[in-house]
Amino acid sequence: MKLAHTLALGVALALGACATSNAPQEQKETTGQYVDDATVTAKVKTAIASDVGVKAAANVNVETYRGVVQLSGFADSETQASQAVTAAKKVGGVRSVRNDIRVK
Repeated sequence: MKLAHTLALGVALALGACATSNAPQEQKETTGQYVDDATVTAKVKTAIASDVGVKAAANVNVETYRGVVQLSGFADSETQASQAVTAAKKVGGVRSVRNDIRVK
């Protein structure tokens, strides 16, 4: 019986540790938001590969947080960087695009 109580306490403490975060409330992302952002990221990568080219897409990193897409990495020209931004803006679920792509 004592073992069962100890085990239950251990499980409760472990789950409690997983649930806490030091991040401010506005920075927390729910599971649904995380999944939505991951989906948007995948769609943006696909759109860039389709519109700009696979080589360009390989050099551009895409991160999404609450619908805000950040593009970083390198492009061969300003036109290519601009096309990547345009492709990202066309994707459903994108609220805004932050362009941090550098031209080589």
